[in-house]
Amino acid sequence: METNQFLLYGANGYTGKLIAQMASEYGLMPVLAGRNEKAISELAKTLNLPYQIIDLNNHAALVECLRNFKVVVHAAGPFQFTSKKMIEACLAAKTHYLDITGEIAVFEQAKRMNDKAITHEIMIMPGVGFDVVPTDCIAKYLKEQLPTATHLSLAFAMLGGAVSHGTATTMAEGMGQGGAVRENGKIVKKPLGHKGRWIDFGLKKIFVMCIPWGDVSTAFSTTGIPNIETFTMASPKTFKALKWQWLYNWILRMTFIKNMAKKKIKAKPAGPTDEARLKAKSLVWGEVTNEAGQTKSARLIGPEGYTLTAISSLIITKKVLSGNYKIGYQTPAGCYGADLVLEIPGVARELL
Repeated sequence: METNQFLLYGANGYTGKLIAQMASEYGLMPVLAGRNEKAISELAKTLNLPYQIIDLNNHAALVECLRNFKVVVHAAGPFQFTSKKMIEACLAAKTHYLDITGEIAVFEQAKRMNDKAITHEIMIMPGVGFDVVPTDCIAKYLKEQLPTATHLSLAFAMLGGAVSHGTATTMAEGMGQGGAVRENGKIVKKPLGHKGRWIDFGLKKIFVMCIPWGDVSTAFSTTGIPNIETFTMASPKTFKALKWQWLYNWILRMTFIKNMAKKKIKAKPAGPTDEARLKAKSLVWGEVTNEAGQTKSARLIGPEGYTLTAISSLIITKKVLSGNYKIGYQTPAGCYGADLVLEIPGVARELL
């Protein structure tokens, strides 16, 4: 096994391809993996990289494969269906687990496997991409500015770009499920978009609404702040329409409705073009408050979300391969600090 080699599962997906294409810039060699032999083999030929065909449902074969690698980057979502199978195989193989999820349930599930990860001496770190590296780092940074913080608000927005098939499919799976926040240390369900506000991201003021982003789980692990809300950009018109969601959420949860949405997703481009990615920017904002009413806020600007995901996942993979990791369940900023995001080219942060 090469010291710069790692397994990239789901390499034929939009983000998986980006990670594979950029890996050499970080001195890394991914072994491409997935269950679609045609797609994986063609990509491997194009990039002149080794590959393996493995089905996540074949536990024994997956474990046997993983034993040859120190770390896997799992890029095959929706992660609510795939992550547990990969983590269980990683535990058996003693292979470090990284993924690019943003799903609260996946983070919480991974957290529950902390003791097993410690016993098997591996690190489990979901969310090594845009979900949730920039927001997790802002959360950690603000906690350091105001150690007595009891409330945390995080928001993100994209200027330009588009959504990939994988992201859109994950969104389709979550249709009709509502939102979530953390209150007094507990994750509490709320209507999707139950709050909205305007935020100055520096480049632009943007309207955002409350959504169930991964930081509802991860920021609590990273900072210990008991009250957390997460927001993303939305049109005020959409925000207003959501007040009627109690009337139609049950319809959106129906399997055939989700399948219709997924069919439409497959008919669209796989994700933003290279040109669109280069022009787009990701924006992140955060604010903490303590019981005395003191506040601290910060924001950052970075490359487009999928570009950032590919780069941050490779930066973290390189750290793990070099022996820089902590065993057990970890969050990106919890393990590597608030300045991890500043290692990504094009990221700038400011305290407001």
